[in-house]
Amino acid sequence: MTSDTQMAATPSVDALPRRFADFDTLGEALDYAARGERGLNFHDARGNLARPYPFAELRGDALAAAYRLIASGVKPEDRVALVAETSAEFAALFFGVVYAGAWPVPLPLPTSFGGRDSYIEQLRVQLSSCDPTMLIYPPELGEMAGAAAQAVGAQGIDWADLLSRPALETPLPQATADDIAYLQYSSGSTRFPHGVAITHRALLNNLAAHSHGMEIDGTDRCVSWLPWYHDMGLVGCFLSPVANQVSTDYLKTEDFARRPLAWLDMISRNPGTTLSYSPTFGYDICARRISSVTKASDRFDLSRWRVAGNGADMIRPDVMQAFVDAFAEAGFKASAFLPSYGLAEATLAVTIMPPGEGIRVELVEETQLSGVEAGQDRPQRFRAIVNCGKPVRDMKVEIREEDGTPLPERAIGKVWCAGPSVMVGYFRDDAATAACMAPDPAGAGTWLDTGDMGYMSDGYLYIVGRAKDMIIVNGRNHWPQDIEWAVEQLPGFKAGDIAAFAITTPGGEETPAVLVQCRSSDEAERVRLRDEIRERVRSVTGMNCVIELIPPRTLPRTSSGKLSRAKARNLYLAGEIKPYDLAA
Repeated sequence: MTSDTQMAATPSVDALPRRFADFDTLGEALDYAARGERGLNFHDARGNLARPYPFAELRGDALAAAYRLIASGVKPEDRVALVAETSAEFAALFFGVVYAGAWPVPLPLPTSFGGRDSYIEQLRVQLSSCDPTMLIYPPELGEMAGAAAQAVGAQGIDWADLLSRPALETPLPQATADDIAYLQYSSGSTRFPHGVAITHRALLNNLAAHSHGMEIDGTDRCVSWLPWYHDMGLVGCFLSPVANQVSTDYLKTEDFARRPLAWLDMISRNPGTTLSYSPTFGYDICARRISSVTKASDRFDLSRWRVAGNGADMIRPDVMQAFVDAFAEAGFKASAFLPSYGLAEATLAVTIMPPGEGIRVELVEETQLSGVEAGQDRPQRFRAIVNCGKPVRDMKVEIREEDGTPLPERAIGKVWCAGPSVMVGYFRDDAATAACMAPDPAGAGTWLDTGDMGYMSDGYLYIVGRAKDMIIVNGRNHWPQDIEWAVEQLPGFKAGDIAAFAITTPGGEETPAVLVQCRSSDEAERVRLRDEIRERVRSVTGMNCVIELIPPRTLPRTSSGKLSRAKARNLYLAGEIKPYDLAA
């Protein structure tokens, strides 16, 4: 391409009839998409087009990568670990591994938390779990990724080296629908990683289900900043666009973190209708970044944003309303919000809100959530629970007691799901698989215990919280989100500053501990804030809790940016999170 030739993004519309992921294998899906003109488009930190990558070019590069991998000794069912940078190289290598009959295993990029040694350890643990033939990584990560590969005895190769090798054509193995397509590690898989094994059949079923659920068609185009090592980014915003032939524009996750409004700039430039997903914190940071003196309509045009998906963490109606307040004048419609619920163990989507219905909430009296009868020792309080939509096509959802007994409408319990897109199990971990999966008594497949708590109402699923995060003190349930939200309402704190979890006091009693990132350097002010937080938390829980102020940027995150309460608890108990020493 000459320097005076202007790059053009791949089109949103072409002559190739759209097929909704009705293929036997992922390779077949790319073979079909490559017959059209659509594709992937990579953008720079300011949201400007850096590289258009038509599906036809992706397929050619992927086949060449497959030949190189086979020449390097890769065999069917080998695991090939790939550091998942949002790039054409990763896309070609992922599909190259698939064409070679091996199993790609996307692994995370470094985050700003933890540093070099922490990242090497995370890679080492995940590599030990998946036992790969090789780890392929971007050249700039050679030192860290190479050290992790060496630690587990895997071959480490930077992708510039691999992709420069001769690509000598050779026969490729023929995959079947029941072969494993890839292994997916959830963002929290660190100390005890679980590689989720997903077949081609499960993947294509889920991609078809959520494309029908979002009613993809016409001039729809996807815009995404989500990381490709997380299920929502990998499956929803990389593999789905291929299988459903949707042109997609990408902003790297680290570029979004630095310039979040570049995401909205890219949506504004899309002449067609936009599909774009984000966890709650993505909408939150954009609403906070828009200046109160700046007219959103002077910079953005969000009127064609048809599906503004919400998922990957608890959906906060107050944050969604703040986003509407900030960007309604730029044409954003609240009805575009599309809450959903899913997890890697179900490939991705379990429930999706019908398009156009927006955010819907039900107010649930706190005593229903706490397990304490009304009127005992506190006034009535209500919590807004967000509707996460209806089960996607072919998916069944049930709410059950701890012993597996199905619960009636509007009763809170464990969320179970069953359908063709549920995983075959965790890779080489039969005990973990058996702990969360159970055969259907009627012989209709396998049920998955999601680990989440919720209830059904008129066919819609409402998620209450993560079962393992629940704080149980004196038989009463306390949801950490409620405690964290109460502190966030105080001036100077925001989502992500607070982590609540249970600890055992020296006297042997269970009690909530609340870690709060504090930006003040004045000790008197810190003491005042701690006492104010203590009173606020007492008003929510009805008891005294351990309140610890900690330095900014201390709380750990998962690789997808979510707060990791379990890791925060472990670090705090191990003395690795050091609170400020304040007067009693």
